[in-house]
Amino acid sequence: MAWVITRLCRDCVDMSCVEVCPVDCIYEYKGDDRETFPNQLFIDPEECINCGVCEPECPWEAIFEDEQVPEVFQADIDLNAKIVDAKDQFEVSEVTEKPKPTPEQVEENKKKWGYGG
Repeated sequence: MAWVITRLCRDCVDMSCVEVCPVDCIYEYKGDDRETFPNQLFIDPEECINCGVCEPECPWEAIFEDEQVPEVFQADIDLNAKIVDAKDQFEVSEVTEKPKPTPEQVEENKKKWGYGG
């Protein structure tokens, strides 16, 4: 079992989860194939120890246990797993502070992806 970062992270890329991960299994894509790997963070399912400390840190509410990923985000499970085969194009990024989203921004982001919470 592992945790999954869903498309709710897309173009938001808050690094709070990276900062707390005890095994550095949260990566950012540094390659050119943005069609396959969009601008978001990814959890390597082979490295994740299922501790769950990342989930409450995500201000965008984008992280779910793999068995709890909402139906609308099921494809994101496989997307996170794809990093295993392209690991040389990913890195654990330096944490940069970003302003936290407002509750309204979080809700708007969910609506954008068809997720009602």
